[in-house]
Amino acid sequence: MDFTLTEAQRELAALTRKILDSSDSPWPDLVKSGVVPEQPDEFGVLEQCSVLVELGRAVAAVPYLPATVAASALAEFGTADQRSRWLTPGSVLSVALSEADGVLTAVPFARTAAAFLVAHGEEVFLVEASQVEVTPQELVDGSDAGCFEFSGGEVVPGLSPDWLITRYTLGLCALQLGVTERALELTAEYARTRVQFDRPIGSFQAVAQRLADAYIDVAAIRLTLWQAAWRLSEGLDAAAEVATAKFWAADAGHRVAHTAVHVHGGTGIDMSHDVHRYFTAAKRNEFELGGATAQLLKLSAAW
Repeated sequence: MDFTLTEAQRELAALTRKILDSSDSPWPDLVKSGVVPEQPDEFGVLEQCSVLVELGRAVAAVPYLPATVAASALAEFGTADQRSRWLTPGSVLSVALSEADGVLTAVPFARTAAAFLVAHGEEVFLVEASQVEVTPQELVDGSDAGCFEFSGGEVVPGLSPDWLITRYTLGLCALQLGVTERALELTAEYARTRVQFDRPIGSFQAVAQRLADAYIDVAAIRLTLWQAAWRLSEGLDAAAEVATAKFWAADAGHRVAHTAVHVHGGTGIDMSHDVHRYFTAAKRNEFELGGATAQLLKLSAAW
């Protein structure tokens, strides 16, 4: 199967990278440039994943993933009133996927979101930010998140939690691909230029083997992501493919992140160094995706 990026995907990725490389305010610039489209259905799953890979490569703290998933959900399932109120360019909506005792935790961009889509039971609810009290949370990568108590909201008719969770999970896998791709590039460059015993450390067998394993892990994340994204874009059942992509993004992402730190040595634990940003971003995605064992059990049940 050919997963070569389309022209639209390549152009979106190139524009996203250009903005992230040059802008001090990436979110407004992404909105102005059309990377965040005025009409949520203008870009499909494949285009959104192309943007998310670039955001992962830059470890960009922008609300693209929850905002686009929520906007796409409202565009397809929301009432006319819900669409007119919330589908405005640049509007930050967020997604809450898990809960315990009615308290929603680690909600991304909870402090800046105007509203939330909350998966509860068999339904999804639209909750305005002004109706809840958000408590900020400290996450491993320092990103904006919070928790609040869910006590009800407007039902989004026809929208299932599975639809929301599937697309959000796929977006996390795309972010993880970008993070691990760039982390591996930085690590390979360091291994070429860092000299010990009059030799680049990349010439030592142990280092070369770890980099080779990381290369295979990144390739697996990439392949499983695009396979799942393609099936979703074609309207095909993608439950097993998304679970596979989720497994590789979490499990292989863990290995790549630790390889980056270990090969960098003492530099790898310097919090001011770029590699630390990629390590914490990969760990955040890993924690959010969940344990690899759960995905393997889900896959075994599917087959």
